[in-house]
Amino acid sequence: MIKILFVCHGNICRSPMAEFLMKQLVNEKGLEDEFYIESAATSREEIGSGVYPPVKRILESRGIDCSSKRARQMTCADYDNFDYIVCMDSYNLLNMERIAADTDKKYRRLLDYTDTPHDVADPWYTGDFATTEKEVQLGCEALLRHIINE
Repeated sequence: MIKILFVCHGNICRSPMAEFLMKQLVNEKGLEDEFYIESAATSREEIGSGVYPPVKRILESRGIDCSSKRARQMTCADYDNFDYIVCMDSYNLLNMERIAADTDKKYRRLLDYTDTPHDVADPWYTGDFATTEKEVQLGCEALLRHIINE
């Protein structure tokens, strides 16, 4: 089983969006039994919170129910339990290193799997949830291609 952990600052916007969009992609390809996908935060400030309403609306518009998702913080144990630990931006990379050293080189930004590697901007600050959705979708598709071709 391939285990993927998506990580962002609070685990209420970008990483749950990536978690649920990736689950949808693997389901569409009939690969759901081969993947385990979760998301987490590098911070503690949103622990226990649900998915942020604008993200929840985007997911619901795609037929995705994320109502049971609650924010959690990444742990040292996650490093050993996941094959891919994929974050949204360089700031997350620094914070992930503080949680668990990347000794096996599992950490990458989501858009590093695309032809245009860059940070996924945080819509909490930009207010641009549509751009985040497009970038997360592109990143998840590229990551899945990478995993399948590996």
